[in-house]
Amino acid sequence: MDEIVVGIDVGTTKICTLVGRVEGEDSIRILGVGIEPSEGIRRGVITDIAAASQVISRSIEKAEQTSGVEITAALVSLAGAHVASMNSRGVVAVSGETVEDYDIARALDAARAIAIPHNREIIHIIQRGFVVDGQDGIHMPIGMHGYRLEVEAHIITAATATVDNLRKCVGATGVETLQFVLNPLASADVVLTETDRQMGVAIFDIGGGTTDLALYVDGNVWHTMVLALGGNHITSDIAQGLHLPLAQAEQAKIEFGHALRSEVGIEEKFSIRPFGEEKPIEISRKDLALIIEARVEEIFNLALQEIKRSGYDGLLPAGLVLTGGTSMLPGIRQLASNVLGMPVRLAKPENLIGLVDRLSSPAFSTSVGLLHWAADLQDDFVPPRPRIPFFPFGEGENNITMAKIKEWLKRLLPY
Repeated sequence: MDEIVVGIDVGTTKICTLVGRVEGEDSIRILGVGIEPSEGIRRGVITDIAAASQVISRSIEKAEQTSGVEITAALVSLAGAHVASMNSRGVVAVSGETVEDYDIARALDAARAIAIPHNREIIHIIQRGFVVDGQDGIHMPIGMHGYRLEVEAHIITAATATVDNLRKCVGATGVETLQFVLNPLASADVVLTETDRQMGVAIFDIGGGTTDLALYVDGNVWHTMVLALGGNHITSDIAQGLHLPLAQAEQAKIEFGHALRSEVGIEEKFSIRPFGEEKPIEISRKDLALIIEARVEEIFNLALQEIKRSGYDGLLPAGLVLTGGTSMLPGIRQLASNVLGMPVRLAKPENLIGLVDRLSSPAFSTSVGLLHWAADLQDDFVPPRPRIPFFPFGEGENNITMAKIKEWLKRLLPY
């Protein structure tokens, strides 16, 4: 029977709930879509639980109406400057003559046994590679002979209070959060190729309130971070610089904005009515581009600093992949390439089927990625019983199938 999967993308600009049916190995049919403007959320963090709960509820109701499916559990996106990451190493003695899945689980448990402040919790543990008896560069050690097993893991944590607030908002709608997924990891599922991951690539998901970064090297995630800057900051700059209401500033950005003032003609103008004016006045597009370019350049300079700080700046021959709603800004790809000094391409969800009229856009990479993430988890777990009709999901290590253990360990391990 085809499985139903659900993802809720809780963003600063929009809430997007998607219902999909897994129809093949890499095929998901979109059955339901619920998109609502965000309220009570700022820079990826809940600021008003009542308002956020209401808008999430409306998004879920729309998705239920279009799909005809009752939603009781889902994967939920996570972002915000409270997210942090670190690398850890776990070492164990091999229990038998060869490495088994039990040994890998023990090594990962050892890697997660690190000192974490009481106000933070682990969201993801991602294996980066294994070492067996001093031999490194091993991606999958199962079946190998050895006595000592080491795992290098990337651990992503988040502020417990912030995570609990988001869980509470989703739970208030009667929906259980099966797992939180960091935005760039979800987006990477639909915009990165296996070649990108193996060669070394950076993915930037530029949303309304945050810019989410993930670096992939040798097929795995090596570094992640979240910048508390996004498209809303560009809009705010425009509103202040041109003395416009925020709604008009957003409209001007979308209709007339450009990230490179050198690409805009000095004679190009548009009409808009600022504060204090009775009639619309003409504003130069070059002045608008000047404001936009300054903020976008700041975002990429901060990202470049983070990439260099990670130490992996020389390991990204595949360059940068831009996605997220703000990546649709004209000229942003060229500006990113100029600042970062690497090849840059824009990416969006491809090969969608079903209700996809609005989803073939970089703004929905995380939303669609959540469904792919959920589908992969569906493959990795065997349900002990039909707990919920649309999303049967395993509830323990005993449900992991040996046939899927290799693929499971290549991906994120649920917390």
